[in-house]
Amino acid sequence: MGIWTQKQHVLRVLVAMLGLVSSVWLALWYFIPAPPTTLTMAVGFKGGAFDHIAERYRERLASRKIALNLRYTEGVFDSVKLLNDPNSGIDAALLFAGITNRESAPNLVSLGRINYAPYWIFYRGTRPVDRLTDLKGKRVIINPAVRGVISPLLNLHGVNATNTPIQVSPGVVASKALVNGEADFVFLPPQEMDGHEVLPLLRNPDIRLLNVAQADALVRLFPALSRLVLPQGVADLERNIPATDVNLIASANVVVVRKGLHPELIYLLAQTLQEVHGNAGVFQKAGEFPTKTDPEFPVADVALDFYRNGPSLLQRYLPFWTISYAKRAVAILLAVIAIVIPLLTYAPRLYGWLLNLRLAKLYHRLRIVDAHLNAGLTVDQVTALQVDLEDINSAASSLPMRHSDLFFALLVHIRLTRTELASRLAALGE
Repeated sequence: MGIWTQKQHVLRVLVAMLGLVSSVWLALWYFIPAPPTTLTMAVGFKGGAFDHIAERYRERLASRKIALNLRYTEGVFDSVKLLNDPNSGIDAALLFAGITNRESAPNLVSLGRINYAPYWIFYRGTRPVDRLTDLKGKRVIINPAVRGVISPLLNLHGVNATNTPIQVSPGVVASKALVNGEADFVFLPPQEMDGHEVLPLLRNPDIRLLNVAQADALVRLFPALSRLVLPQGVADLERNIPATDVNLIASANVVVVRKGLHPELIYLLAQTLQEVHGNAGVFQKAGEFPTKTDPEFPVADVALDFYRNGPSLLQRYLPFWTISYAKRAVAILLAVIAIVIPLLTYAPRLYGWLLNLRLAKLYHRLRIVDAHLNAGLTVDQVTALQVDLEDINSAASSLPMRHSDLFFALLVHIRLTRTELASRLAALGE
């Protein structure tokens, strides 16, 4: 009987622990969900500079079993609109700095600036041009991706649609028009110097790159802009292209994501940005990008921690898809330790209290039997008391063997009461 009772106790403990672990697992499944395997990013015009950057992201994320879906838009302003729409399905976007900020888009966080985005202004002619005022009356083509940034600059220089024929066309169309003599000035979208639109124009002897003499003044009037210098000969040392240092105005590109994006995806994006943009370039030093700060948005905590400290221990040694499971396992282990250690500390006391409570109930029943002995009893009443006493004796037999002292102490009192009942029954029989 005692062994069977002990097995029941062990079984109950195992069931309780299994229920505890299951409850913790379900809670962690809710609070630490597995990351999605797909990510959707708005990249502006198809074939644009952002499209080429995002393709590099897609290749690296695919190696980590994450599918990057690219959503083409009508430009950065359309990307911002979609990103602010919770039903658009957009998780992240590539944007120009200065397009939006935390006040107008409070549900977005930044992963840092990823590179400089120079505005390439090319023109035809032999006479050097270094001020935007010289565009008055000329045939100007502006890429739609940069129209929102360039138009205010031109207005400050007195260049507008009333005095200048301004056309909005994609970069490829603008480049062909400039080469064919159908345009005088073109504004190309921000891209690397070796881009498929910029380098051919730099090497064309009939085309010049505008040296913005007032670059310092412009970056003070427009804080989102930066002044860059394209060094002499950097495009072609043999032909010395460009022939002199050229001042450029530039924005910076930035990756922004929704605040609710899974932390593991934010980590993967931050890791991808560092791999793609962390090297040295014509306008940047190694490690300069991605930046740890963004003047317009708070930088996501996960990304900031990665930029400062590198990958965590789990991220360094485990595949991406196993990290969430490992975190759950660690959380369950910590929860079990937090619960089991106090139980192991207080279990002996609780067990002793429960045993004494059980013993007290048996003694209470024994005292009831003993109390009836002081009253006048019939044979049937004595027989009924004997049945109760034997039931108490049976219950006492189930006490654990290691508490035999308590068992024998109770057994002595049971035997005394049994003897008393037998004497009372004998007296009634006589």
